[in-house]
Amino acid sequence: MSFIENIGQYVLFLNRVFSKPERRRIFFDQIIKEIYKLGVNSLGIVVIISVFMGAVISLQTAYNLDNPLLPDYLVGYTTRESMILEFSSTIVGLILAGKVGSNIASEIGSMRVTEQIDALEIMGVNSANFLVFPKIIAAVFINPFLYVISVFVGITGGLLASYLADTVSVADFLYGVQYSIIPYYISYSLIKTVVFAFIITSVSSFYGYYVSGGSLEVGRASTKAVVNSSILILLANLILTHILLK
Repeated sequence: MSFIENIGQYVLFLNRVFSKPERRRIFFDQIIKEIYKLGVNSLGIVVIISVFMGAVISLQTAYNLDNPLLPDYLVGYTTRESMILEFSSTIVGLILAGKVGSNIASEIGSMRVTEQIDALEIMGVNSANFLVFPKIIAAVFINPFLYVISVFVGITGGLLASYLADTVSVADFLYGVQYSIIPYYISYSLIKTVVFAFIITSVSSFYGYYVSGGSLEVGRASTKAVVNSSILILLANLILTHILLK
């Protein structure tokens, strides 16, 4: 299938997804379940990666501050800015594209090849809306919370690494964390996080929904979902940074 055909089919797919839910109670129950599956189950990997990212950023910054004219609090400042602007939004988004995206594509793809989606269609259910819309809403809702947790944990990891490695004092690190805070940067990163959440869930669902064949094709669809979601996240990151920080 050509690139243009893929885009057209994706747009038509989203048109089916964003229709009015037939049963609101079931819809909201699905959202709660998806919040747990997509968000709470991803909390562990987000925390672990954020701790190490914050630690590495702080140590690298400290070891490269060779100029005595540069103050020590720049370690905390750099760790905070790196986590807020890029790592907790883009890098975590790429990680979730691999974990959550492959899971979504495999789940929906398996339902397609086992004809469960066909059964929903026969019963008159809009399968795209029923299966995909709750995932998108759940990810858009919960991912900003994962971002905030990632920033907090990353800064904490940087503080612990600096303290244990004795590269900068706790007071200087905390001063750098509080130095010259620009609230708009948080809003900018939250916008990116929401866009990335939409990309991950919608693209992964798209590849899973239109898979055909057997288990081998489901695996290929999962791979395509992760690769294309990652590419779109990087592209969206570039575009949003140019627009929002211009």
